[in-house]
Amino acid sequence: MPNIVEANKLVKQYPGSPEPAVRGVSFAIQQGEIFGFLGPNGAGKTTTISMLSCLLKPTEGSATVTGFDLIRQSAEVKRRIGLVPQDLALYPTLSARDNLSFFGRIYGLKGSDLRQRVDDALKMVGLSDRAGDAVETFSGGMKRRVNIAAGLLHRPEVLFLDEPTVGVDPQSRNFIFENVESLNQEGLTVLYTTHYMEEAQRLCDRVAIIDQGRIIALDTPKALINSLGGGIIHLGVPPEMSESLIAQVERLSEVQSVAHTDDKLEITAQHAQHALISVIKIFNDADISITSLEILEPSLETVFLHLTGKRLRN
Repeated sequence: MPNIVEANKLVKQYPGSPEPAVRGVSFAIQQGEIFGFLGPNGAGKTTTISMLSCLLKPTEGSATVTGFDLIRQSAEVKRRIGLVPQDLALYPTLSARDNLSFFGRIYGLKGSDLRQRVDDALKMVGLSDRAGDAVETFSGGMKRRVNIAAGLLHRPEVLFLDEPTVGVDPQSRNFIFENVESLNQEGLTVLYTTHYMEEAQRLCDRVAIIDQGRIIALDTPKALINSLGGGIIHLGVPPEMSESLIAQVERLSEVQSVAHTDDKLEITAQHAQHALISVIKIFNDADISITSLEILEPSLETVFLHLTGKRLRN
């Protein structure tokens, strides 16, 4: 797949700030993928999207979007992207339909084409039945969905979603996930920023972990998680299991810790799959049955903690 977005050593330093908000960020987004920017608030996610959207001029570095240069061909870039900002960009006293019609006219849409695009966008975000209601009567999640609809009116080649689920209810959050997945299946490329690691794991083909303006890791969620090794093994065991057997498990070189409660054994291991083989042998030799088995892989939260020494969310 060709790259639809390419960033090369992007830097952004705001006037009066002692340190850059973005420090030499480089990455490429392939056509048709959902690319995640995962990091805490203030990491540089929104600043990077603002540069790629031609809202901010980079202090240093360069980038292209759909083959057009951010600086020299900004008008072409803007025509081909959809931007859904973190801050809601809606007129509260206008209806959802009137809001979208307003934004559609900015994109140059008019007449029957505009009306059809507005209808399609409202249907896509599940708000057709509330099209005539004022946005100020909507929940936070519904407003977010109108915001997404506005970014889709002109059928962009790339959609930039900046923290689209902040402050939304669980129903709207799931609806947004389904919208993103559906749009991507239709071929839309998405750059998705979030500080929720479960969103990145669910939605993104690849994830760049960003902290203090720098990309510190970039790969598929699975590869990032697997890079740590590790994992947790949950075993269902007989309640009367002996302490000597637990001690044997603790002495295994792959095992980091063991916790025993009633009929459960939780084993933290450097390499869960390798450790499991040795654990099962100990149980087989002792002729003790394992009643249940579950392996929990490390998460992106664990990866972030490993790379930075701090948690993704405070």
